Amino acid sequence: QVQLIESGGGLVQAGGSLRLSCAASGRTFSSYGMGWFRQAPGKEREFVAAISKRFGTTYYTDSVKGRFTISRDNAKNTVYLQMNSLKPEDTAVYYCAATGYSGLPQRPPQYDYWGQGTQVTVSS
Repeated sequence: QVQLIESGGGLVQAGGSLRLSCAASGRTFSSYGMGWFRQAPGKEREFVAAISKRFGTTYYTDSVKGRFTISRDNAKNTVYLQMNSLKPEDTAVYYCAATGYSGLPQRPPQYDYWGQGTQVTVSS
């Protein structure tokens, strides 16, 4: 069992930055690939970024490439999402998730554990 707790969301103006953190319980954090998803009102949950469990390989959805960076610190059982040059369309609830799949899965059903989400609001 893995419990995930996100933090770092908030209200920011367009062009600003936020850093989301996701703290994981348990001693097997390094055994899981990690992902960030987001869900805007009235929309489906969508993939944002993923980082592999072993080598820290990363993958991003096209809309955030060059602006967002996912990273992990296995010693602190934490995954991060640094978000720069934020746009109003980035407004959503952001969720971190843990997966036992190898590689960089991008579909929600491929993830085993989810956090409760943190709200990010970008004003224009």
